Amino acid sequence: MKKLFILFLIICSCAEKTEEQKSENKVIAIDFTTTFEKTEGLETATYNETIKYYQDLATSYPEISIQDIGETDSGKPLHIVTLNMNGSVDNFETIRQNNRILLVNNGIHPGESDGIDATMMLFRDIVQGKIEAPKNTVIVTIPVYNIGGSLNRNSTTRTNQNGPKSYGFRGNARNYDLNRDFIKSDTKNAKAFAQVFHLVQPDVFIDNHVSNGADYQYTLTHLLTQHNKLGGDLGNFLHTKMMPSLEQKLAAKSWDITPYVNVFNRTPDSGFTQFLDSPRYSTGYTTLFNTLGMMIETHMLKPYKQRVEGTYELMKTMIEITEEQGETISKLRKEQAKLWSAGHSYPLAWAVDTVKTSTLKFKGYEGEMIPSELTGAKRLKYDRSKPFTKDITYKNYYKATDSITIPEAYIIPQGWHKVIDLLKLNNVEFTQFKTDTTLTVESYKIGSFETRKSPYEGHYAHYKTTVNTSEVNVTFRKGDYMISTNQNALRYLLETLEPAAPDSFFNWNFFDTILQQKEGFSPYVWEDRAAELLKNNPKLQIEYNVKVSYDEEFANSWYAQLDWLHKQSKHYETAHMQYPIYRLN
Repeated sequence: MKKLFILFLIICSCAEKTEEQKSENKVIAIDFTTTFEKTEGLETATYNETIKYYQDLATSYPEISIQDIGETDSGKPLHIVTLNMNGSVDNFETIRQNNRILLVNNGIHPGESDGIDATMMLFRDIVQGKIEAPKNTVIVTIPVYNIGGSLNRNSTTRTNQNGPKSYGFRGNARNYDLNRDFIKSDTKNAKAFAQVFHLVQPDVFIDNHVSNGADYQYTLTHLLTQHNKLGGDLGNFLHTKMMPSLEQKLAAKSWDITPYVNVFNRTPDSGFTQFLDSPRYSTGYTTLFNTLGMMIETHMLKPYKQRVEGTYELMKTMIEITEEQGETISKLRKEQAKLWSAGHSYPLAWAVDTVKTSTLKFKGYEGEMIPSELTGAKRLKYDRSKPFTKDITYKNYYKATDSITIPEAYIIPQGWHKVIDLLKLNNVEFTQFKTDTTLTVESYKIGSFETRKSPYEGHYAHYKTTVNTSEVNVTFRKGDYMISTNQNALRYLLETLEPAAPDSFFNWNFFDTILQQKEGFSPYVWEDRAAELLKNNPKLQIEYNVKVSYDEEFANSWYAQLDWLHKQSKHYETAHMQYPIYRLN
């Protein structure tokens, strides 16, 4: 009888637990009103709120998926969220067969949070049918790229900005500005972005920002990648089709937009120049893989609600353009991949073309330089009671100022593993020598360079770099890397491996060990040998005499003379100033 009673209790207990489980498993409707909307446009979602929001969307709608990719300096993984109206699949190889892909990056500077809130609402509204869903465009977003900066929340560091109430900080968990790190990849964030970018391989890329600088009437400005630098028919399409279409469509929706106002401490009515996005920046990096890139720059002084709504409309409009022009975009990107090849000239450096300009019908405010009551100097003062519309000059054409001939291949000794790791991260294809191999190659000696006097993003970067070239026989070791330029990563290779390129690995200090001489001489020993060197080499004696006669500083420095002679001798080390990457032509 006692056993039967115990059995009865167990059965009842199980029945009660089942009911409890049923209650817990009930589908509860999720409120997808964002923090931005709940606060009537005064606040932005926190990092945790943002990720939870997308996780809930992915749980509720099969068209949305969220996944972790890579690490960040904050210790938290980077997320990507995919909206695919043709199914929940996020196999990008499959997606690319019939769709275009638009990648949206948010929170690279988390104080510029407009895109974080706008993208949350955009994904919700598309999947809930509140706005027309794209048929052949899949949208991928990085909800918050700079996670460390987003977690470092405050209400004071955006001195010029009109809302939101609190926000993240520009520097990441290690205080790097991530929009200067796409080539050098000092951060885990940048490495994770490269993983995302090459997984997704977007056709169009949007990076959401808030501008700094002048005052004017616009809420929205666009910073499309510089069209001459993008080059070819793809660059022409960006300049003559995509940009005008974007401006016209937004104007029809009562959203005026102008190019990014690139001025500081002066009024823009005298004209301004298009910003040149070198590969350190997000759109400069994506250009290297023929992706159409744009930064959205909302105006810092406009109310936060207005800025977020503008960002929403601009992204929505870019989706429309990608839908309408999708086949053209795909065709042009494929053709662009064939634009440069071995033997062709490739532009490395750019300057403003002073002959070609555009005219903007610009909506600004009158401003003047008046005496400062604080410093006594002249200060800029805008008068919003005096709006104007004026024709102003916009310098948006650039011309190449330096170029190189593309080699058949680059050869990199295996010891330069930091460089090799970044090449691998960026899907660079290569082979390795299976035996020691001697080849005739083009060699670079670093001729001259200058170095920044102040630290910049963890580096004292070089600039104005020149090289001296020669043809030499070099024996490469088993395991060294041969990298053909006949591949999708061609532009990435040229912009990173050519020392004179503005954002080359050399200019970012990756090869600074070659700049330091490792072996030297003791003057009291070398002096006798130097005299013997001159005695046995009449031609060198003449060069020495000429140099002493015209170079006063050289003539007055006994050490400079001995050092110069040492560098002309067989004792001078070959590794000094020798760029360790070789070109095969």
